[in-house]
Amino acid sequence: MRHPFEQAVTEHGHVVLRVCRAVLGPVDADDAWSETFLSALRAWPDLADDADVRAWLVTIAHRRAIDVLRARQRAPVPVAAAPDRPAVGGHDGFPLPDEDLWAALAALPDKQRLCVAYHHVAGLPHPEVAAIVGGTPAAARRASADGIAALRRTYPPSLERETHA
Repeated sequence: MRHPFEQAVTEHGHVVLRVCRAVLGPVDADDAWSETFLSALRAWPDLADDADVRAWLVTIAHRRAIDVLRARQRAPVPVAAAPDRPAVGGHDGFPLPDEDLWAALAALPDKQRLCVAYHHVAGLPHPEVAAIVGGTPAAARRASADGIAALRRTYPPSLERETHA
């Protein structure tokens, strides 16, 4: 028998939030997290007893993230007013990544950013990452490795640059 939905939220909620933050950034992550678990709650009764709950939740989070990105593209962009700063820290007590890390992650190509988030943040194996983002497990592995290599080149800021400045 499958465990209660509340237990799934407790066990996997932090992973889903980290994935949402990695894919969308700290501003939209909380909304995507909430939408993910609302969708999951609706589908929970039909979930197979032997399903990989973490992979299932990350797949739902991926779909909600796509919805947020599409909505963001359609949203008007205000130019006369200064944007509000995002809140520091999430509602759940998990710290937000520092601005340099988010900038380095956001600078990655979409496929690399998604593969890094789903494999290294959510801990999904490459075949499951490939099923979510499309492509082969080898392509997901390559995109993830290329993304990590790019992050190592750009983050953290070089200590050498700081000491010689």
